[in-house]
Amino acid sequence: MLGRVNSTTLNGIDAIPVEVEVRGSSGMRNFTIIGLADNAVQEARDRVSSALQQCGFFLPERILVNLAPAEIRKAGAGFDLAIALGILAATGQLLSERLMQHSVLGELSLNGGVKSVRGILPSTICALECGMRGVVVPAANGAEARLISGVQHIEVSSLGEAVTYLNRGELPQDTPPSKPREVRAVSTRSMSDVIGQESAKRALVIAAAGGHNLLMIGPPGCGKSMMAERFSSILPELRREEMLEVVKIHSVAGMPVEGLLTGVRPFRSPHYVVSDAGLIGGGTGPRPGEISLAHHGVLFLDEFPEYRRSALEGLRAPLESGAVNISRARGAFTFPARFQLIAAMNPCPCGRLGMKDNSCRCSPVAVKQYLGKLSGPILDRIDLHVELEPVPISEVSSDRGPSVDSEHSDRLRERVVAARDRQITRQGCLNAALDSSHIRRIIKLDARSLALVESAAKRLNLSARGFFRMMRCALTIADLENNPQVESRHVAEALSFRSLERVNRYLNAA
Repeated sequence: MLGRVNSTTLNGIDAIPVEVEVRGSSGMRNFTIIGLADNAVQEARDRVSSALQQCGFFLPERILVNLAPAEIRKAGAGFDLAIALGILAATGQLLSERLMQHSVLGELSLNGGVKSVRGILPSTICALECGMRGVVVPAANGAEARLISGVQHIEVSSLGEAVTYLNRGELPQDTPPSKPREVRAVSTRSMSDVIGQESAKRALVIAAAGGHNLLMIGPPGCGKSMMAERFSSILPELRREEMLEVVKIHSVAGMPVEGLLTGVRPFRSPHYVVSDAGLIGGGTGPRPGEISLAHHGVLFLDEFPEYRRSALEGLRAPLESGAVNISRARGAFTFPARFQLIAAMNPCPCGRLGMKDNSCRCSPVAVKQYLGKLSGPILDRIDLHVELEPVPISEVSSDRGPSVDSEHSDRLRERVVAARDRQITRQGCLNAALDSSHIRRIIKLDARSLALVESAAKRLNLSARGFFRMMRCALTIADLENNPQVESRHVAEALSFRSLERVNRYLNAA
C-alpha cells in the first residue's frame, strides 16, 4: 500500500508544494529517503522511527520515502510529521481520505512530540493556493498560521493528536478558532526620555513621516543610539499586508515572530563585524540578511564607518529598489528589503573632533581614513544628516523632567500617521519612494524657493540624486504642516539636513 501526504518546502521566502510518498513492506529492515534530501531530512529516519514506536504504532520493516518533485532540494526537519503520517497511511493505521485534504509540517521529537519549524506562514499560503482544506502545524507556530484565513488550522503538540484528528475529525482541545489574532502594539520607550537634541528629534520625525534615511553625527554619549532605539515608537503599526510580508521573512529565517504579531515594526541593529552575507543576505541557502529582516522597519547601523566597505556598498541597490537580488548556481532569489536606514557615527575615531575643548587626539591622517570609509554614493542615498552636540551635565542631572518642547511618542506618532495618510492619498506611496518625474509634477517651487535651491546646490555641491532627495524631505515637512504647497521655509529646513559638506568640514578641521 502507498501512503501520500501533502507538505511544502522553502524556496527563498516562498514555499512550494511537495508530495511525500511512502511505501512500507516486509523484508530486511531498511529506511530510505530519496528526492534530493539534505542531511536534516535524512536524519528524519531515526526521529520518525523512535516517535512511532514511543506512541505505540506499528513500524514496517522496509520503508521507502520519496519527496516529489525530486529535482528540488529539500531542507530542514519539517518533513518529520508528514513522513510519520505517510507511514501510518501506508500501513493502514491512518485513514488517507482526510489526510490528502491537508498540508502537514512539523518536526518530531523522539517521544512523539511536535516541535516548531520555520516557514509556517509561506507554507500556509502555499496550502491555501493549492486548494487544501487545512494545515496541520505545530502548536508553537499556531499564531503565525492563523494570520492566513480561508484554511483550517490544526495545531498539534504530538503525533497522537494529529492521528486522532485525521482518523476521527476530533480537533485538539487547545486549537483556537481559525481566524487572525487581533493585536495591538504597546511600547514603553518614548522620545520624551531623550533630554535635549531637539534638532535631532525633528529630523527623526521628518524621517518617520516620509520614510527617509537618516545619519546622525556626534560624539559618544550624546544620545544617538538612544534616539535610534526609540525611533520605532513614533512609527505607525504594521498594516495587515505589511505584517504578512514581515512575518513571512522572519519565519523563513527562523526568527521569532511574536513581537511582530503585535504590530511593532522590526528594529535590527547588527554589530559592525557582521559579514556581507549576514547584512545583505545570501549563504548556501540562501537566506535573508539583516536588511530583509528590517523590511518595513528600521535598520540601525551604529559606528557606521566601521562596517566593511563591501557591506556598505552592498546597500546601494536595496536603498533604491527596496529589494535585494541574490544569484546562485541553484537559482536566483529576491528578498524584500524596503527598510529605513538610521546610521550613527562619531566625527573621528576618538569622537572628540570639533569639541570646544579641542580634546581630539586623532591625527589628520586617522580622521581622513575614518571618514573616507564612507563613499559619496552611500552618503548621497541618505536623505537627512544631523549633527548632535553633547548634552550639558546640568541639564541631564536636572529633576525638572523633559522640556516643555519635548513631545511624547504618542503625539509624535499621531503627526507622523497624519502626514503619511496625506502622502498615500495623494500619490499612493511615501515621499521617500517618489521618483523624479513624480516630484516635478507634485512640487511647484516659487521664484524665491528656486533661487534658494540653486544657491545651495552650488554651495553644497548637490548631485541630481541629492537634489531630488532634498525635495522629498521638503515635501514631507510640508505634509507635517498639512500644507499643500512646498514653500521656501520647507526647502530651507530640508537643505539644513542635507549638508553633505559636513563630512568635508570635519576633514578640513583635521
